[in-house]
Amino acid sequence: MAAGSAVGRALTTGATVFLNGELGAGKTTFTRGALRALGHEGSVKSPTYTLCEPYDLADSGQFCHLDLYRLSNPEELEFLGIRDYVASGAMLFIEWPSKGEGWLPTPDLEVALGEFNNGRELKITALTADGEIVLTRMEDCHA
Repeated sequence: MAAGSAVGRALTTGATVFLNGELGAGKTTFTRGALRALGHEGSVKSPTYTLCEPYDLADSGQFCHLDLYRLSNPEELEFLGIRDYVASGAMLFIEWPSKGEGWLPTPDLEVALGEFNNGRELKITALTADGEIVLTRMEDCHA
């Protein structure tokens, strides 16, 4: 939650974040932290069965949490309205992004979650200039 919150506080509108990690690694918990930092006070559930959970944020526009684990074909993203979300500048947090290869925008950040020495390991990588801005904002908050 704390790491997700730190990212959420530093995000820019329209940011795309890929979340990688095995089942139970904490991808939805990370997303919950980001949503809380962006002002969402309601429940945050895993989109495992719905594939997409949209949230309207008062100050930050729309936020879409996608879980592509059950996607059988990347073209199904068209039916989920991925183009509309991208065109609207929605923030996208996408679990199992490899399942949507070829249909997803370039991520600004890639978050890798995993287990390490009886704990958790987190690695955040910027893949665009906007992603670098987010990492810089995070560093400035901890300086």
